[in-house]
Amino acid sequence: MRERIAIIDLGTNTFHLLIAEREDANTQILYREKQPVKIGLGGINRGVITEEAVRRAVTCLIHFKNILNAWNVIKVHALGTSAMRNAVNSQSIIQKIKTATGIDVKLISGEEEAEYIYHGIRSALDLGMENSLIVDIGGGSVECIIGNRENIFWKRSFEVGAQRLLELYHRHDPITWEEGKQLEDYLANSLMPLGDAIRKLLPVTLVGSSGTFDTLSEIYCIKENIAILPDQKETPLTLVAFYEIHAQLISMDRAARLKIPGMIEMRVDMIVVASCLVKYLIDNFSFANIRVSSYSLKEGALVRLH
Repeated sequence: MRERIAIIDLGTNTFHLLIAEREDANTQILYREKQPVKIGLGGINRGVITEEAVRRAVTCLIHFKNILNAWNVIKVHALGTSAMRNAVNSQSIIQKIKTATGIDVKLISGEEEAEYIYHGIRSALDLGMENSLIVDIGGGSVECIIGNRENIFWKRSFEVGAQRLLELYHRHDPITWEEGKQLEDYLANSLMPLGDAIRKLLPVTLVGSSGTFDTLSEIYCIKENIAILPDQKETPLTLVAFYEIHAQLISMDRAARLKIPGMIEMRVDMIVVASCLVKYLIDNFSFANIRVSSYSLKEGALVRLH
């Protein structure tokens, strides 16, 4: 039986729409779109989604609903993540979305989010039998999963996403040394359970999931004249290249970062603190290499939800 299904990822920074068609065991992705809605802006560290952000969210979802209608999609899974699950006004926002669009939003836990991310990446990459640390840097939370091609051995969601870090520590542009040090100390304290898990399970590879990692890979590929195909599931990045790009990012203001070939506007504000987080992981734990998956939560939800 053929059916069309949509996954909507209501991320703290970006809303994603994925439409796919299933027939028996085969799934074909028909349409993708992302919009920089930034529902965490101005309220993420106060546990609230501002009225301006609510308006942006509803406007985006009305747009998505029109696309769903054009594609004749009946089954829709809309998933609310960090900013929405932690907001004191989340239920009223869910009701506003339902009234405006007819879309039911389900809030998912950090544990569920991590599981979907793992399955998304596993559907894109052969993780092999050695353990990898999978990292997804969202605007509100960061999901960390240690596993291989067969199993998840440890997973956790940390409320240290890039919008939170941006508002707390990136107060000057370029970021100052003092702000970078404060951010590093905060991560060391917040991510202690991750450090314990890494020392126990010894992941060999750092696998970055979409978002920030996509942009880092894009910058690297343009610099090295490496072609990326539109539907490529894995894109290149090296540890050496990451350090070079990071040094660029922390030395520049917003206008200069925006001129870096491969940079996109929806990523330009958060990428400095997100890159600092990646650097913290690489500096403090021993990884042989780094991989970048174009697939993430929405693809994993597509795999898991029926």
